[in-house]
Amino acid sequence: MGAHRFPRKLAGEVELDLCFACQGIWFDDYESLHLAPAGVIDLFKLIHERRDDQRLPLASPLRCPRCNEQLIQSQDRVKSGLFNYQRCGQHGRFISFAQFMIEKGFVRQLSGAEIREISARIAVVRCTGCGAPVDIRKQSACGHCRAPIAILDPQAVEQALAGYHRAAVKQAAPTDPAALAEAVLLTERERSRRQRERGTVLDADLGDLLLDGVAMVWNRLS
Repeated sequence: MGAHRFPRKLAGEVELDLCFACQGIWFDDYESLHLAPAGVIDLFKLIHERRDDQRLPLASPLRCPRCNEQLIQSQDRVKSGLFNYQRCGQHGRFISFAQFMIEKGFVRQLSGAEIREISARIAVVRCTGCGAPVDIRKQSACGHCRAPIAILDPQAVEQALAGYHRAAVKQAAPTDPAALAEAVLLTERERSRRQRERGTVLDADLGDLLLDGVAMVWNRLS
């Protein structure tokens, strides 16, 4: 993991450990609560900028980088829904980029109707919690870590950014599941092409409804 500095509430900086290969963040103690709104936005930008980095599967089990004890699978609820993370009882917690974005209100969970509409176009997606494949024709949550299927919603993003900026943001149109499915497919095809050029292999049928949506939403907001 690499150390990155972000603005802290009141004054100073918070140094977070990020791994772009495993798409995750390590928070010591209460660092997540100390992250200033500007820091959340900077982290969102960084996730977008590094979205094409090669991804590697998470170790199983995950262990605390401070004491090497096995992390405990945990779950909390915020307004946008449930989010999953793994914690050490003494030193902090590990959370994926996708689950962090749920925690901070950038995404929302999909309704049953939206899952059915997207599943007609994309059969399998990556779990936003652990990266495992989820057949959304049959499942509404990951069978491995039980993370619910979530979506990066332009309206949710704009509402979150409005809160963090403390300023009005232009009202977004409701998300169109069919348009989102097409955007994910296009993004995955382009990523597969770049992976083939680098000599690596990526499953072309796997879409990431949340992280692939970062580029679409951020380009629009920019």
